[in-house]
Amino acid sequence: RNGHTLFGVLNYTKTPGGSRRLRSNILEPLIRCMTKTVRLDAFMYIHRTTYIKLLTAVFSVLTGSNIAELTIHATDMFIQVKTAESKITNLIYLKHTLELVEPLKAALRRCNTPLLKAYYNSLEDTRFGIILEKITTVINDDTRYTKGCLSMRTQKCYAVKPNINEFLDIARRTYTEIVDDIAGMITQLAEKYNLPMKTSFSSARGFFIQMNVDCSTLPNGQLPSEFTKITKMKNTYSFTSADLIKMNERCQESLREIYHMTYLIVCKLLNEIYEHIHCLYKLSDIVSMLDMLLSFAHACTLSDYVRPEFTDTLAIKQGWHPILEKIAVEKPVSNNTYLTEGNNFVIITGPNMSGKSTYLKQIALCQIMAQIGSYVPAEYCSFRIAEQIFTRIGMDDDIETNASTFMKEMKEITYIIQNANDKSLIIIDELGRGTSAEEGIGICYAACEYLLNLKAFTLFATHFLELCHIDALYPNVENYHFEVQHVRSSAGNKEKIAYTYTLSKGYTEEKNYGLKAAEVSSLPSSVILDAKEITNHIAKQILHRQKSTPEVMKQRAVYHLAMRLVQTARNSRLDPDSLRIYLKGLKKKYEASCPAPGQNDEQQ
Repeated sequence: RNGHTLFGVLNYTKTPGGSRRLRSNILEPLIRCMTKTVRLDAFMYIHRTTYIKLLTAVFSVLTGSNIAELTIHATDMFIQVKTAESKITNLIYLKHTLELVEPLKAALRRCNTPLLKAYYNSLEDTRFGIILEKITTVINDDTRYTKGCLSMRTQKCYAVKPNINEFLDIARRTYTEIVDDIAGMITQLAEKYNLPMKTSFSSARGFFIQMNVDCSTLPNGQLPSEFTKITKMKNTYSFTSADLIKMNERCQESLREIYHMTYLIVCKLLNEIYEHIHCLYKLSDIVSMLDMLLSFAHACTLSDYVRPEFTDTLAIKQGWHPILEKIAVEKPVSNNTYLTEGNNFVIITGPNMSGKSTYLKQIALCQIMAQIGSYVPAEYCSFRIAEQIFTRIGMDDDIETNASTFMKEMKEITYIIQNANDKSLIIIDELGRGTSAEEGIGICYAACEYLLNLKAFTLFATHFLELCHIDALYPNVENYHFEVQHVRSSAGNKEKIAYTYTLSKGYTEEKNYGLKAAEVSSLPSSVILDAKEITNHIAKQILHRQKSTPEVMKQRAVYHLAMRLVQTARNSRLDPDSLRIYLKGLKKKYEASCPAPGQNDEQQ
């Protein structure tokens, strides 16, 4: 029910069946590339052509009818023992549903995508016509599903055609006479007391009297004594009388007779059409899928989403958070994402509230949107199909220090390690903050080394900057950070951080944002100065130990060049001249990446 979810962003469905299908797809995204491509083709056709107007027109009819829901109700009557009234209602649902097959078929007639053509062919099933023909021999042509309890009760009473059962016709005449007598009696009471009374109906009370009047106009501010069960809401009075209660009882008795005789006729009819009902499940499936695709199309008209491609790369150009876009006043900051087999592990750093958690959630949401057949919020995007999406998302403003939180972290990372495979997308945020810094770094480092043995795409956000130096040992690790800017206050004596929410290559240089937070607090200046000196001393020692050698830098450059060449061989669509230019660019990048001492070896 919360609109601030992916379901809330994409849910513009018209039927309960479509809504359920969308929810199911989000919870279990598709993993077959062909199925997604077929869906995307159908979605693109709906989205790009003016034919969407015709489909939308059909679904405006379906909105009032709840066709997928009606189909479920209609099939229920074959598999459950229900009351007479329920079976009559479900038969009306079924008739109304089948009458909408033809307009739906007309909307799909000229569609040329495989999925929509398959749905059109399914609607050509002759069983729909057979069932409807059998129903219309017994049920009145103008009987259909309507909103309002009294309208629907009337539809059920007069559903069966006249002259099929003589006793049913008599019972219906009796019911009509009682209803007319009730209306006449209320009219007489209105004239008798000179009050604006009108006949009302509810399923709980039956027929009752209602009127809008100011209590000051009533004698002594009260209704006449013959009226009972009086309720008042503002200036609206609802009440009844002893005679009206008796007439309601007669009305109910007449209804029971009508429903019983109609039920016997309906049961006989159902036995005749039972063998044809399997087509109804197919109809429900068609409508729910079309409803979901139309919902995607509507969501895309509200924002600039693009069609995803499916390759062996996760590449998102200028992607943004779909939920944040819906709830924010301004459009969220866009960022790039790029992971391949050769660069499948990304470490993200940055201060609290710089955008790390939001970015990680954005990638997971975009992956899900692509795998359910929706367009994606980006300028361009390509995805590798993920068989599982694992997330361990922390909160930037949550100081995770208690033991229960730490155990929760351990259970989550254990589940990921035990179940992830080469086709997984793994997103981990703020692991190891529930324990000491030394233990947290150790756990993060060990978890990273284990995941680096997989070909899974992993994004790992952390505050432990020591983890960033793992790229010296593993060339498939990339470091990124969220930039911040330092702004002087108007007084000029204090500095504050301005968040840009922009992702840049390399690890963050905001190593002392904890000290900056301390500076704006009320800590004594002597304590802050001591903290800065100790921090600088420790940082120099760590940096000295973790500097990369020229040989390691050269090996890393060779690895990246090799992986780029493999990617080009697999996925390139460039013509020979463009490919030549691209390869020259790779060569220049390789030469720039190699340290100076290694340049002579390369030239040889």
